[in-house]
Amino acid sequence: MRPEYDFSAGVRGKHYEAYREGTNVVLLDSDVARVFRDSNSVNRALRLLLDLANKEATAQK
Repeated sequence: MRPEYDFSAGVRGKHYEAYREGTNVVLLDSDVARVFRDSNSVNRALRLLLDLANKEATAQK
């Protein structure tokens, strides 16, 4: 480990519970990240896309 890495103020197990519940990390390209600045905006857009896709699938049946 490099000397410049300082974990002296780290908290052991800080994200343990969230990890156990399941996490989903997605990296956005910079142009997309400029528009969707937080998880709420990304989730709203994806839910809208899902609704549109479901409506399209239903209409094609």
